[in-house]
Amino acid sequence: MSEQHGELTSIKPARIAQELAKLSAARRNGELRPEVYDQRFAKIIHELRERRIDGGRAEVSAALKPLLDAGDITAAECDRLLTQLGMGG
Repeated sequence: MSEQHGELTSIKPARIAQELAKLSAARRNGELRPEVYDQRFAKIIHELRERRIDGGRAEVSAALKPLLDAGDITAAECDRLLTQLGMGG
């Protein structure tokens, strides 16, 4: 997610969902060891905290819901993301 230099632009909820789905798929496919998965998850959270998210909890949850329903991400990943972004509840 950190491909831009200079002023950071806001992140759309769909992009957050896309990044989490890619990370989750890599974990499920055995491409990432658990500690590497945790490091990458933490990096995503760190980058999101540095940048403004273009939406609130409702928009991020709405972007994650289809992935959750399809099994592309787990409920634990969804909850962890929202909680670590201060959107849990």
